Amino acid sequence: MQAQEFLKKIEFKQAETLVRGGTLVTPSGRVQADVAVIQGKIAAIGGSGWQADKIIDAAGLHVLPGVIDTQVHFREPGLTHKEDIHHGSKGAVLGGVTGFFEMPNTNPLTLNAAVLQAKLSIAAQRSYCNYAFYIGGSGANLHQLAELETLPGCAGVKVFMGSSFGDLLAEQDELLKQILQNGKRRVAIHAEDEARLRQRQPLAVGDVRNHPVWRDTQSALLATQRIVALAQQTGRPLHLLHISTGDEMAYLAAFKHQVTVEVTPHHLTMHAPDCYERLGSLAQMNPPVRDLQHQQALWQGINDGTVDIIGSDHAPHTLEEKAKPYPNSPSGMTGVQTLLPVMLDHVAAGRLSLERLVDLTCANPARIFGLTGKGRLAVGYDADLTLVDLNAKRTISNSWIASKVQWTPYDGKTVTGWPLATLIAGRLVMHSDEVLGEPGGTAFKFDAVQPTKHAPATICHSDASCC
Repeated sequence: MQAQEFLKKIEFKQAETLVRGGTLVTPSGRVQADVAVIQGKIAAIGGSGWQADKIIDAAGLHVLPGVIDTQVHFREPGLTHKEDIHHGSKGAVLGGVTGFFEMPNTNPLTLNAAVLQAKLSIAAQRSYCNYAFYIGGSGANLHQLAELETLPGCAGVKVFMGSSFGDLLAEQDELLKQILQNGKRRVAIHAEDEARLRQRQPLAVGDVRNHPVWRDTQSALLATQRIVALAQQTGRPLHLLHISTGDEMAYLAAFKHQVTVEVTPHHLTMHAPDCYERLGSLAQMNPPVRDLQHQQALWQGINDGTVDIIGSDHAPHTLEEKAKPYPNSPSGMTGVQTLLPVMLDHVAAGRLSLERLVDLTCANPARIFGLTGKGRLAVGYDADLTLVDLNAKRTISNSWIASKVQWTPYDGKTVTGWPLATLIAGRLVMHSDEVLGEPGGTAFKFDAVQPTKHAPATICHSDASCC
């Protein structure tokens, strides 16, 4: 009956929502056209004669597919004094983000079906946008990973080679190889070499400007080389998170048949030593923000196609925690709400095109992770839309930030380009910096995820979402 009603509404051109007069960034290019939404899906692009229960005026705005942030830490359960799903997702929709993938370093760690389901249950009640959650890859759940990664709402497996603790730390090559052998979906990797970090720990003294000295470029490159070599042995596709060095970017360009690459807005926008002198430990992240030479190499990776995704790595800590003397100050900053404004400012400065930004934050997250019905403006796709004003000038401020910690390293930064509206399944959830209605996000669905038990590894010759 639902399908029949959908077809009937198309026949009579009766939409539930009509986004009128915007410039759409479609797979075929920019098109000025209306978007008709029926039952949460794009029913038509363009055409005349449409009527609608609700009309959203998009004149002068650009309409993007809903932005997806594939790396956030919303800290729930266990660390909710500094973030939770309610506040994190509210920040997401204020920033034009329609969905997120959340990381497993919560308390308890997300290592089994029960914790995953608990997080999904919280999100079903409290998330303003769509969601999925990673399972941690660990020696503690090694033989269940092939089944865990197929559970509804699971974004895949996340492995910490460094910068983690307890069962979530996986630093030995044999353990890493076994993790890669158990399952078939793309594995997300935090690649820092834990043994080298321990060896260089004495360098982390006194001054946060020493952070990129302690966690040097070799720490990142060694771990990246190790995990890529293991992926070649096992045939497992990888997604390398928050790449921060030119050395890694040059190395990874040779493995695009098997490895996808993420960079973050803070690595693209800040550089050492300036950021540490201005912001102190508020600029402290793992892996560190590095010097201008490495930042330029990351931009080269965006321009030559080596980079696939921009994720925020939203990882908040309270100002009191960040004020501790280095190295006791924790690494992490807010980012989900500022991802799009900061990157739109780079578009305005000519560092990348709007189309490339859509590629990095909408189309590629959907393609690489196999999201059903997401990532493009096309008939039949979900009506997750981000409406932006490319000419709007705004100043980012702490008072705008919805995160529980209520700070951003971009406080006082004036940007050109701003998200003015966020729609999820055709429902207006943010307009003009105001969140509308109650939380109503749903779990992402993933294409062709079939339960497997200890499936043999298969070599993937593509970075398509079938792997």
